[in-house]
Amino acid sequence: MKERLITLQLTERRHQELDTPDSELVAAAQAATDGSYAPYSRFHVGAAIRLDDGTIVTGANQENAAFPSGICAERTAAYYAGAKYPDKKFQAIAIAAREGDSEEMTDYHISPCAACRQTLLEYEKLAGKGVRVLMVSRKSVLEAESVASLVPLAFTSF
Repeated sequence: MKERLITLQLTERRHQELDTPDSELVAAAQAATDGSYAPYSRFHVGAAIRLDDGTIVTGANQENAAFPSGICAERTAAYYAGAKYPDKKFQAIAIAAREGDSEEMTDYHISPCAACRQTLLEYEKLAGKGVRVLMVSRKSVLEAESVASLVPLAFTSF
């Protein structure tokens, strides 16, 4: 038997420590929570993707009573970006959320679900380099250098 240790390195920054492009991306993800349709979970998620030309594309989670027909914010943004800007490469994605009627972002960092990680991994492969992932909380932002770092045993035979 052989054991393997898989580690993940994240960088945590307070909002005021972000550079201007990251601050704008985080603000776009936070604003995107307003487009969430979440009458069942009341968990409003927004995502913002920066493309290689600087364009920011946003998306929000959309729920449906016919579970699991809804879609996460990350995939909403990714699929729109892929359809609208097929020749552009993803550079970074920011993900933020708020709960219930609160206007405040959550006190904990929001990370993509497994389905979103796999979807984003394919866009990362198309980009030919790591797509940074910014996971937002009310007080700080956790940064992963790439989607692949969040999926260490990813399905990559595509």
